[in-house]
Amino acid sequence: MTIWDSIILGIVEGLTEFLPVSSTGHLTIVSKMLGLKIDDPSITGYTAVIQIGAIAAVVLYFWKDIRRIAIAWVRGIAKPEHRGEFDHRMGWYVIVGSMPIVIVGFLARDLISGPLRSLWWVAGALIGWSFFMVAAERLGTKARPLTRITLVDAIVMGLVQCLALIPGVSRSGATISAGLFCGLDRVAATRIAFLLGIPALVGAGIYELKDALNGDVGVIHLLVGTVVSFLVAYASVAWLLRFVAKHSTEIFAFYRVLLGIVLIILLATSTITAT
Repeated sequence: MTIWDSIILGIVEGLTEFLPVSSTGHLTIVSKMLGLKIDDPSITGYTAVIQIGAIAAVVLYFWKDIRRIAIAWVRGIAKPEHRGEFDHRMGWYVIVGSMPIVIVGFLARDLISGPLRSLWWVAGALIGWSFFMVAAERLGTKARPLTRITLVDAIVMGLVQCLALIPGVSRSGATISAGLFCGLDRVAATRIAFLLGIPALVGAGIYELKDALNGDVGVIHLLVGTVVSFLVAYASVAWLLRFVAKHSTEIFAFYRVLLGIVLIILLATSTITAT
């Protein structure tokens, strides 16, 4: 891996982490195009670690909200009379909603970093999940704002988030679609998707750090990729929140299908190999 590889992958991560197009899928495709071995543990570890940069961008962007929720959660733990406050409940929703992907991600870690790294899986997931995204947009009532989220919503979104462990599904795409199916409006579903991603991606990055450093990936490459992903992701988060306030996410589904079809053609004609 070169520094230029790190910069390119950092840009891809920052652009795609919070868009419902699958950052892991795009990182896998671009890594392959750069001549990197996509099923190498150091490369899969690298792509997980640089996600921390994107998460840092979310933490910075939502810092006031995160700080308020954290304070309310601690206050409610100490004083029962505060447990009915929305921000205290939101703290529990994020914690409970984050648990499924932590458990599933740990139990399926070998499958995730091995067979699922095939570009056939990426292509299939890009196309397959697109239909769920369109269905969520067309069938979801989008009637409830963030203040009306429930524990059931958080659990459902947390469970569906586990599907994002399959490269090509998209973590934000999965959680946003789940939120829409639950009846949340787009902005509420997107904000919850961002918050649920913080513990999941930070945990994955820390866990994969050892693998990233055991191969040809150096500390400098990790730092460059992480910093670049942070800078690009901050702009991406701000843009997406403005976009979903007025537009459907179906356009991303159409892009995913097109990319998946192109990828299948390239694989079927042996223009590229699956791993």
